[in-house]
Amino acid sequence: MAKCEVCGKGVSFGIKVSHSHRRANRSWKANVRTVRAIVNGTPKKVNVCTRCLRSGKVERAV
Repeated sequence: MAKCEVCGKGVSFGIKVSHSHRRANRSWKANVRTVRAIVNGTPKKVNVCTRCLRSGKVERAV
């Protein structure tokens, strides 16, 4: 699974608990997209989470 190259967000792990309180391991994956962004003045493909895209931390290449 890819990681966000801006904030470092990736997969986090925890425990799924059912209504009858049976427990099982599970993972939550970050919403990571591959986008063309301006890096050091040149367009480059980078993996970025949607939170960083919405907050304007990444300048998209057109």
